Amino acid sequence: MKNYTVLSRVKDYKDLKKLSEEDLDTLINEIRDYIIDVTSKNGGHIGPSLGVVELTIALLKVFDPEVDRIVWDIGHQAYSWKILTGRKEQFRTLRQYKGISGFLKRTESRYDHFGAGHSSTSISASLGMRKAKDLLKKDGWTVAVIGDGAMTAGQAFEGLNHAGWLDPDRFIVILNDNQISISPNVGALFTYFNRIITNEVFQKSRQTLKDVIKKVFGESGAKIARKFEEYVKGLFAPGIIFEELGFTYVGTINGHNLAELEKTLENVKKMRGPIIVHVLTQKGKGYTPAEQNPTPFHGISPFDKITGVPIKKVGSPPSWSKVFGKALVELAEKDEKIVAITPAMKEGSGLSEFAEKFPDRFFDVGIAEQHAATFAAGLSAEGMKPVLSYYSTFLQRGYDQVIHDIALQHLPVVIAIDRAGLVGEDGPTHHGVYDIAFLRAIPDIVISAPKDQQELRDLLYTAVNSGKVFVIRYPRGSAVGEGGKGFNEIPIGSWEIIEEGKDIAILAVGKYVQKGLEVRKQLKKHGFNPTVINARFIKPVDENLLNEILKKHKYIVTMEDGALNGGFGSAVAEYILDNRFMNELLRFGIPDKFVQHGKIDKLEEELGLLPDQMAERIKDFVKIRDYKVVG
Repeated sequence: MKNYTVLSRVKDYKDLKKLSEEDLDTLINEIRDYIIDVTSKNGGHIGPSLGVVELTIALLKVFDPEVDRIVWDIGHQAYSWKILTGRKEQFRTLRQYKGISGFLKRTESRYDHFGAGHSSTSISASLGMRKAKDLLKKDGWTVAVIGDGAMTAGQAFEGLNHAGWLDPDRFIVILNDNQISISPNVGALFTYFNRIITNEVFQKSRQTLKDVIKKVFGESGAKIARKFEEYVKGLFAPGIIFEELGFTYVGTINGHNLAELEKTLENVKKMRGPIIVHVLTQKGKGYTPAEQNPTPFHGISPFDKITGVPIKKVGSPPSWSKVFGKALVELAEKDEKIVAITPAMKEGSGLSEFAEKFPDRFFDVGIAEQHAATFAAGLSAEGMKPVLSYYSTFLQRGYDQVIHDIALQHLPVVIAIDRAGLVGEDGPTHHGVYDIAFLRAIPDIVISAPKDQQELRDLLYTAVNSGKVFVIRYPRGSAVGEGGKGFNEIPIGSWEIIEEGKDIAILAVGKYVQKGLEVRKQLKKHGFNPTVINARFIKPVDENLLNEILKKHKYIVTMEDGALNGGFGSAVAEYILDNRFMNELLRFGIPDKFVQHGKIDKLEEELGLLPDQMAERIKDFVKIRDYKVVG
């Protein structure tokens, strides 16, 4: 770490109160510089965290995280929180293998009060903590910090609605508005109005008046008085919706004015009932490239610190996401019924070109995975061909809708699952390893995985014309194979023999087809000659080809980038058992544990999923001494 003049002297948040205003200003700049420096090397969610440095310091000065509970939504806003809660030196290992997580994690620090990698959970979690404290008669405040688009999700409003009903004291929701979720009016009038409504004298008078009205006129009089108050406040502040939900609205606050933040939070602690504090911040604050172009700096791979340009390998092939997006555009040019839907993942899912070319047929529904699925079902019910694009980890949130609203009603929807399998540095909250297992249980669904670029194109073409609930899953990173051209229909449920051998059959899914071929090369050096099958359809399986394989091969090996529990290997095991075959089965995939963060090759090495590791295990499995070497 650099020799920062103030940050070097700050061990943790307890040192903040010792600093002068000048020192605090310097600290703010140094924290931002440290975040930029580390993320330029490691990648990460730089934009959100740069925007909340002052807010983090204010929270740590006003509240005590030993007693109070601060719940950061998503968790990727909390880099400065990590730095100031005893992980300053560890922060250099951000998102690295066996380093600290890019999100909040309860096992990492007692100050990470609630772990989160998915959005919009903070209000529900902190409300649960609030009621637990009340029931156990524990001291302390609970504070939810939500923002960065998280207020577009239904769960956030479910939490607000319940909090308004429970009417808890010492419960604060801070809306970190970085122009992603809400764009309210700002200016001197609102700052002035905020000072009035947070003033202790105003709040005491307000509460006294409400108590008097309630005693004299009863509940009906109190409701009329509250309606009038909401009307007056609605003339000055954009918080009427929160008032209707039972919150006292405080806003808007300049999120980069530390003194104003601190004073407001101190005043809010003197107020009763649930309170929402609306804070305005700038995403990427203090780093010009992130300020000017916040979308790519939301989450970014390593970049040049001076220019802000991502560091990429020269001549690298397109990502799977881009191959998908390009193919979808080509298909949509010929079929006006094709529409695309995504829950706030336009750029990441490769849909930017589609959105630009077909704005009337592109729908970004915000962080609303459940709505996205049911919305797609409605489009399908009226004859459109919806292509619903999710990251695998976020599809988990729309599972009921996939079953109840899509599959149960036999509504044709294509579900494109991006980031399937291990995703690397984002870790266990983002690894897409469960989709095969939870989707395979759904009747009549088609689940597929391409081995290369052309097969992704062909599967997409097959899917949009299939009239079925059709899933295509593909990994993060560079796509395999040459740039695809044209489209060909693939018979649903068909597998493909890539290399034919004997005795050992490798049934590989998606990206593991290439790994299976590498394993075959290594095994051939030792006299083995395995067959390699591209099991491009996980459901339905190719029963005809599987029957032939089971009859001709004693040893069956499955390879997949999903959970072994309930995955593709389980499907093969079930088939072997149900049809009374006697083959010996070895399965490779993600074991029954949460896989931590780190580069994908390091994680695969830890799990024994590198080609040389799998080859060695296969050799042990077939018991070399009893194996008849093929000449």
